[in-house]
Amino acid sequence: MEKTSLLWLFIVTSLLCCTTHQVRLTVSPSSSQLFEDQFVSLSCEEDDSSAGWTLRRNTTKEQMSQCGDGWGKPAGSSCSITYVITLDSGVYWCESREGSTSSIINITVSGGSVILQSPVLPVMEGHDVTLHCQTKSPPSKLPADFYKDGSLIRTEPTGHMTIHHVTKSDEGLYKCHISSHGESPPSWISVTGKSSSTGPPTSGAPTQTSTYKLLRYLLVFCPYFISTLLMVSLYRHRPTGNDPSD
Repeated sequence: MEKTSLLWLFIVTSLLCCTTHQVRLTVSPSSSQLFEDQFVSLSCEEDDSSAGWTLRRNTTKEQMSQCGDGWGKPAGSSCSITYVITLDSGVYWCESREGSTSSIINITVSGGSVILQSPVLPVMEGHDVTLHCQTKSPPSKLPADFYKDGSLIRTEPTGHMTIHHVTKSDEGLYKCHISSHGESPPSWISVTGKSSSTGPPTSGAPTQTSTYKLLRYLLVFCPYFISTLLMVSLYRHRPTGNDPSD
């Protein structure tokens, strides 16, 4: 019975002390697609700087690499890339020293002449979202065809399309085409309600179940506090020299 009580005390105390910090990854310019040679800045906007957030990414060439490790220039919890190239395409996220992660965002760097400027984060249900079909060289406000999941939605004369009061049915893979310039790469647009969604699974992206997170918090996040608690508990229950059973 005493062992069971100590185990529950261990778990409850771990959950109380292992409070996760909230962080949000932002991108400037705020677009899921970029042209080659563009400047981009990524920042882990955090509630508690003591968490020590680091920007990481997975690309087709690199797995689980962090800013400053052969790419990007770190500055605190931010990272800047002066000239992006197609090899910078991939998934990006913020990770704390304890292993907590932010939402994952997908960035595509195009070597072509057309990109689709779309939100990097999920769009809330009921909100409006505007997609811009952008050319690398001016003029940029040209007629553009917009596609969802391979099917033409409509043609917009000024190169931008607004979806009003989005619903889950608007979630999908979007791209655009401008005559005499070309077609953009596709981008997944997620629609979320109260819970966050990061779109379709991406190969190599970090995934954590709630059980895995719990185990990480129990074993990593507060080792000193938990160790001290257990030592005190064991000391209180150790046999003394006056024990008649000795």
